[in-house]
Order: sequence, then C-alpha cells, then structure tokens
Amino acid sequence: MNYIRTGLLLAGLTALFGAVGMMIGGQQGMIIALLFAGAMNVFAYWNSDAMLLRMRSARQVDDKTAPELVAMVRDLARNAGLPMPKVYVIENPQPNAFATGRNPENAAVAATTGLLKLLDRNEIAGVMAHELAHVKNRDTLTMTITATIAGAISALANFAMFAGMFGGNRSENNNPLGGIGMILIAILAPMGAMIVQMAISRSREYDADRIGAEICGHPLWLASALNKLDKGVHAIPNMEAERNPATAHMYIANPLSGKGVDSLFSTHPDMANRIARLKSMVPSSPQSEAASMTHSGPWAAKSNPTSAPRRRRRPWQ
Repeated sequence: MNYIRTGLLLAGLTALFGAVGMMIGGQQGMIIALLFAGAMNVFAYWNSDAMLLRMRSARQVDDKTAPELVAMVRDLARNAGLPMPKVYVIENPQPNAFATGRNPENAAVAATTGLLKLLDRNEIAGVMAHELAHVKNRDTLTMTITATIAGAISALANFAMFAGMFGGNRSENNNPLGGIGMILIAILAPMGAMIVQMAISRSREYDADRIGAEICGHPLWLASALNKLDKGVHAIPNMEAERNPATAHMYIANPLSGKGVDSLFSTHPDMANRIARLKSMVPSSPQSEAASMTHSGPWAAKSNPTSAPRRRRRPWQ
C-alpha cells in the first residue's frame, strides 16, 4: 500500500511540475528548470553519502573497533539479502540513526553514541534493521527523484516571482492571470511541492518500519526503540542537524525538534502511529508479545533484556 501511495504522490508531484511549468515558462522553461534541478540532485545522489558522514564527523568502525555492532549489522544484512554496508558511529548525545548511499552496494548505516547508550541490544537491532530497510527499498533514489522535481518547481517559482514583479503583463508570458497570478504561483507551487515531498518521506518511514521489523524478526524491538527515541530527541537537541535541516528526513527520528507530529509539514510520521503499526504486526496473545521481546536472535545470545542484572557490554565497546 505504501508503494502505491508513494507512486501516486510522485505522479501528483510530476503533474504539478508540468502544470506550473507550462503556465510559467512554457515547454522550454519547464525543460530548463528540470535540467537545472536534475544536475544538482545527480551530484547530490553520487556525493551526499560522503558529504553527510563528513558533516556529522562520523567514524567508521569495523570488527576490531566495534565487533558486536558490526556483527549485528552483518547478520541483519544477511537476513535482508543485502551486501554488508559500512558502519559508522557519530559522537552525538542525541539518540538517532540514518542510512545513506546511492545503492545497496555503496550503502552506509550510522548510529549516534546517544542511541548506543540509550538502547539495549535488541532495540539497536531493530533500529539497524529499519535503516537497512531504507537501503533495501532504495529510498535514497526515491527521495532524490522527489527532490529533483520539487527543486525544478522551486526554480520555476523563482522565475514566476521575477516575471510577476517585472514582466507580468508581457504577452509572451503563458500565465493568463498576469503579474499577481505569477506571484501567487511562486508562493503556492513550492508549498504544494514541499507538502507532497514530506508526504513521500513519511510514507517511506512507515514502509521502512514494516520491512525493518521483518528483517530483525521482532516488531516490538523496533517499537520499543522508537518509544525511547521519541523521548530522547525531545530531551537532547542536535545542533549539527539544526544547522543543516535539509537532511532531517534521513534520520529515524526527527532530529530538529523531536516533534513527531503527523502533519502536512512533517518529514516523519507521528511516533505513536508508527509504534501502533508495529504492535499490530505481533499476534495478540501476551505469550507471543513476550516472546517477541525476549527471543534471542543470532546476535542476542550473549545479551538479553530479561537476563540477570549484570552490566552488559555495549555493541561498540
């Protein structure tokens, strides 16, 4: 259902671009705007992973520096039928994580130290499975296409603003509404594109939750993690993300404000809705729910949330 919804939203965004383009710049102006936005996003698609990791001062870890975390990701990637991604740790107290990379062969998953300290082993596995779901779904490609069309609409809107202010009455303008109409389009078209873009982002998060739960095999692991993350991002600001809010949609939890409001202008679904959907994947009997929380996967035999209260080693130690 989420795939269908994403496809319909992309189709709607494309239709909006076509209508705005023909009204403002005609066929020639529409093509120029699309090529301009496409060139910028192709560059971002090929280089954004390295740029984002460098911006966040991410540190790559391996079997020697973080054996348990890397082994966990390796097991989950095998469950998902994916190549082993690169694994990064970011020194940041806000609990969060993201995936990046242009395709599964060039993917990376990253978790903050705040997340690794807050969550137990099973919850970390749920989060890493969610990120691998983004890789499996090729969501970076989907969001790049979305950004290309939205960027082209914004470029056309800038042209409309200029034309409305300085040339709105010229006959060569294709907009029959004149200068005021051009200015209105310049304001409303990017807003409409942003609403659709954020709706697509929310749709991809829901799908990553579902597939991530299937990858790790236990929906309640991820549900428990999201509950803790929702509280954690409220309590701890992420100043690096605040300085570059354009990357907020990549995180598992909104790093800007910690508000998971499922509104038109939110890049993330409401956390309560996400948790409810994950819980609905679990059979209703109490025994099955308890088994989902305590069953030890291939990486969890050494540590279990219900085991004796001894000090557990964290996956990065």
